[in-house]
Amino acid sequence: MASIGNAALLASVPQLISPVRIAIVKTAWNAAITNKLEAGALRVLAAAGITDVHSYTVPGAVEVPYMVHQLANSANDYADAYIAFACVIKGDTPHFDYVCQSITQGITQLNIMLPSPVIYGVLTVLTDEQAQERIGGKHGHKGEEAAITALQMIAAKRGLEG
Repeated sequence: MASIGNAALLASVPQLISPVRIAIVKTAWNAAITNKLEAGALRVLAAAGITDVHSYTVPGAVEVPYMVHQLANSANDYADAYIAFACVIKGDTPHFDYVCQSITQGITQLNIMLPSPVIYGVLTVLTDEQAQERIGGKHGHKGEEAAITALQMIAAKRGLEG
């Protein structure tokens, strides 16, 4: 999801046979950014005819993998895909590195453990300007890209299942 722009990616949204259930887990931290990531994802999902979407907000980035894990275990794999949204902006301390490492490892672990994909919609940026560039600026819209990735992964999984 690191390409500049996402026109080609938007053209590759698979048509999925219902039902499709998506869970979005986002942070309250840097809400101005994570809300826009979520809004972009919701636009793409609505355009694809996906209406069974549930959003959950957690305090910070480190809590995102926990909530995804709880959702997945709450009803025998709660969703066909999970989208994890966070925005971590570097400050003056090593806290940035620990938070980025924690959420990345958590999401990676969940992708190995869970039967449904967990999409990494996490912005790890140095400045607010870089975050803005990734919610509709020169680097595309990472929320839209995360939703497309979720739909592609659901289609891939269903293709494996026959």
